[in-house]
Amino acid sequence: MADRTRRKPGETREKLMSAALTLVGKGRHFASLGIREVTRQAGVVPTSFYRHFRSMDDLGLQLVDELGLVLRRMMREARANVLQSDKLIEESVGIFVAHAQANRSFFLFMAQGLAGESRSVQEGIRSEMRFFASELANDLRRLRLVTHLSDADLDLTCDLVVRTVAFSLTDLLSISEDDDYQIGLVQQRTTRFLQMIFVGASHWQRG
Repeated sequence: MADRTRRKPGETREKLMSAALTLVGKGRHFASLGIREVTRQAGVVPTSFYRHFRSMDDLGLQLVDELGLVLRRMMREARANVLQSDKLIEESVGIFVAHAQANRSFFLFMAQGLAGESRSVQEGIRSEMRFFASELANDLRRLRLVTHLSDADLDLTCDLVVRTVAFSLTDLLSISEDDDYQIGLVQQRTTRFLQMIFVGASHWQRG
């Protein structure tokens, strides 16, 4: 009882979310995690789980919200650091790889969630990806790149970019986090993928 009264507001909630990510980082699939396993990892009693989450799906949706913050921080960093349009793709991919390495468990959760059993978590992640694509389209409009594209075609191009990066994420996460050589190869390949997308977009003629 005394231990519970010393906890800061939200501390148990954060411990539970962190515990789920820790287990994912250790190779567990989020969809296979149970409440008792997560609470044991967090060092709290199972009944405390329901004070913060209705179910594991609910915890997963809260992790999606946290993932969205990571993605927005990544986008803000790209806006701040990418000043030349000819370096946009290369430097943006570098920022993505750095964030994926620094937040590996979050991105493992994202990769699992896209193909996972939870419809709500899957749709939450897809919603964040759509938002990310929308923000990318706004940045390209601001930079006045591919101005010949209609809004619909630009949105489609950005959706393809985000899907390509998400697919490359599976390659990145299959590599040991200290294997700089292989990570560099994935970074180079992803950059080339995106360059080819934008070469195609630059020659696209509607209709």
